[in-house]
Amino acid sequence: MSELMASADDHNDDIALAGEYALHLMDADSRRAFQARLDAEPALRALILEWDEQLVPLAENFAPQTPPKTIKAQIEARLFPQAAKPGWSLWRLLAGSGLAAALAVVVLLTLPQDPTTAPFTPSLSAQIAAEDQSLIVLASFAPETGVLRIDRQAGAAIDGRVLELWLIADGAEAPVSLGVLPTEPQTDITLPATLIPAITGGTLAISDEPVGGSPTGVPTGDVLAVGAVVSL
Repeated sequence: MSELMASADDHNDDIALAGEYALHLMDADSRRAFQARLDAEPALRALILEWDEQLVPLAENFAPQTPPKTIKAQIEARLFPQAAKPGWSLWRLLAGSGLAAALAVVVLLTLPQDPTTAPFTPSLSAQIAAEDQSLIVLASFAPETGVLRIDRQAGAAIDGRVLELWLIADGAEAPVSLGVLPTEPQTDITLPATLIPAITGGTLAISDEPVGGSPTGVPTGDVLAVGAVVSL
């Protein structure tokens, strides 16, 4: 009986780990260890497929929009930056989650949204600022629509680098990337439904990263600014 209980506990642990892997909630070391298990454990790969099937329908909640003619070039430039480290691409980062849902999230996170599609009524905000005020970014968030509005009031990325925005949820062991900030000072980021609850009580941070963003899923450069999310 104890062996059966232990086996059931292990299976439940694997289900949870597969979910963290699919949602990219693992830190770099945990992710590499999990990927090593995938090569040898077919049952674990089956759990990933089950999570994929559950995540793909999330993309159905996005209203269809006609993209501008330049959209393809912008996506290719963001996904395959020439300055990225050899052998790395965002497709590798997205391996393990539903491709359709992941691509939808990438487009929403990296491209400015049309503010006329829905009223913006934020109830949460954060001032993400460096200690010396060299970088100041105001963020406001509307949970009903999942829109995070970014207004960079001071500072910018240095040449050959980018600013990447991170969410550190309350009690989380690792940050989650919300995408690379554009060169324009204002932009809207639409968060996936899975991250909306994590904003409340969390912290937003901005790190200095190579073009294309962190290749590891966690900040690799200096953390330049942080700010707690508070209610308006």
